[in-house]
Amino acid sequence: MQKQTILVADDHAILREGLCALLSNTPDLEVIGEAEDGQDAIEKVRQLQPQLVVLDLSMPIINGTEAIRAIKQRNPEIKIIALTVHKSEEYVRATLDAGADGYVLKDDTSSDLLTSIRNVQKGRVHLSSGICGKVINGYLDRPARGPSMPSWDQLTVREREVLKLIAEGNKNRGIAERLSVSVKTVEKHRANLMKKLDLHGVSALTIYAIDNGLIGH
Repeated sequence: MQKQTILVADDHAILREGLCALLSNTPDLEVIGEAEDGQDAIEKVRQLQPQLVVLDLSMPIINGTEAIRAIKQRNPEIKIIALTVHKSEEYVRATLDAGADGYVLKDDTSSDLLTSIRNVQKGRVHLSSGICGKVINGYLDRPARGPSMPSWDQLTVREREVLKLIAEGNKNRGIAERLSVSVKTVEKHRANLMKKLDLHGVSALTIYAIDNGLIGH
């Protein structure tokens, strides 16, 4: 069995050790490193190249949100789950916009965390049930408060198709097969639409797709 490699980043040693113990006791997961602040997390990701990072948002030197953004800019294929006490829509929105693939609350159960790992492994976005409804409703209410998302009209028809398939959890190879194009073509469309929308990561694109009625919620 090939194990998924994980880096755990949290400035509280006891919590970090507990997370490492939980994840290490799961047969298909392997903790390959720990980080105690955002800068350390960025550096450990560069050194160790984990497949997944479980990361606290409130860390010294560089906070979790900025660490997520920096990691995703260099390694967009690495999955990141934010593990935090913050439940406000503003925190969730900023974290998703930075590129996080999952958002789990520290008062969720260990089973909830493992479920989030399984979901992001499959290319899905995972939001804690404790904040999911509030966040989606907040995004859907945005038009009534005035436009705050980039213009939908900037996207070509093919870019909208790619966006929809990304939001549904499809990976580049699967999208290429669905659209009968090369993987490189899908990667180009994906890069173009992310640049046009100034959105980074599957989670932010998924919320945008929901906001524009491409997929249900």
